[in-house]
Amino acid sequence: MIGSLVWIGALLAVLGMGLLGYCVAVAVRARRAGLTGTAMEARLRKLVAVNLAALGLSAIGLGLVAVGLMLG
Repeated sequence: MIGSLVWIGALLAVLGMGLLGYCVAVAVRARRAGLTGTAMEARLRKLVAVNLAALGLSAIGLGLVAVGLMLG
């Protein structure tokens, strides 16, 4: 049970980090495409929600890992 908390937490943390990498890749692609002003703002505005979700997922995952390690 406790070991599964660690593994599930690690999986969530890795998924969150993957989503953060996706956010970075989309932002770099937008910059390389030469977007400026309103177009860049529109693309990045959509990315903010994904970025916050990724940070939250990573935080929850790391919290589960910490709780699993403290209980184990």
